[in-house]
Amino acid sequence: MNIDSLIKIIKDTVENHKLENDGEYARFLWQNPENTRKMGLNEYGCADAVNILYTINDFIKDPASRANHIRVLQDFQQKNTGLFKENTHHFIHTTAHCVAALELLDAVPRYPLYALEEYFTPEGVRRLLDGLNWEDPWSQAHQGAGIYAAAVLTGSVDKEWERAYFNWLWENSDEKTGFCKKNGTGDSAQQYRHMAGSFHYFFNYEYAKMPQRYPEKMIDALLEMYKNDAFNTPGNVSNFGRNVGFLELDWTYSVNRALRQTAGYRRDDCIKALRKFAKDYIEWLYSLDHKTHERFNDLHMLFGATCALAELQTALLGEIETKKPLRLVLDRRPFV
Repeated sequence: MNIDSLIKIIKDTVENHKLENDGEYARFLWQNPENTRKMGLNEYGCADAVNILYTINDFIKDPASRANHIRVLQDFQQKNTGLFKENTHHFIHTTAHCVAALELLDAVPRYPLYALEEYFTPEGVRRLLDGLNWEDPWSQAHQGAGIYAAAVLTGSVDKEWERAYFNWLWENSDEKTGFCKKNGTGDSAQQYRHMAGSFHYFFNYEYAKMPQRYPEKMIDALLEMYKNDAFNTPGNVSNFGRNVGFLELDWTYSVNRALRQTAGYRRDDCIKALRKFAKDYIEWLYSLDHKTHERFNDLHMLFGATCALAELQTALLGEIETKKPLRLVLDRRPFV
């Protein structure tokens, strides 16, 4: 299956979001009915343009252009707090996301992350993780995983801190599903939210080359979820695989990386599910009106879908062709 024409559409969409000055991008091309979108220059627009261009192997090569992209991202940082802020996400997520985009450019923020320093001790990070609302694991993972990426990529912590972080995750892994948090998965109808939240910790595991505690249990849970299309609450229709966003990446990445951490546990079942999903999802992406589709033209959501394509190409060796191999940003550094 060759998807070069789809990659070209993605590249053109990024180009359509480019503003007047080099390195400046909008996240959105049009306002929503609630009038809540930050139009024009946007933290996520700029960070995700960098992320997508890296993923599709069309990255910024010209030194002057790279310098402009770095400057634009660095300009978003608050001098007094060290934070990056945008109203659609918690500030730890926005900070981690901009720091991770700068890393692709071999750069770092201008200022230390002053407002997060209380979490840059083993006691502080354990306090943060313990204090998260585990009834809302998906959004709360933006903080629990983002603190790791922000801390590590800025060189703000040491190995003792990392050991404390991963020890907490190990101790709080759920023995039934492999997800995080232990005894926190609650209603099985909401299990997909724990999967999506746990994905954020999984990419930190992968970056640090750390083992997951229950990868076989995770595979069982992920395959059962896909078999039953259990990606929404009862009575609501799941749109999994019919969505431009991150949920498809969360599931795909979790299946593929959990499989890597086992001795081939249920490998045939995993590959069969990934293959079916890839075919259905790519066909659906092609079917869109790419110039008018709401989420395809949200660069942050488009980044999620582009990452899913990159992970599928890695999981299904030789089955998804592109002129240049796609490069998942998570194979270089944590956070999406």
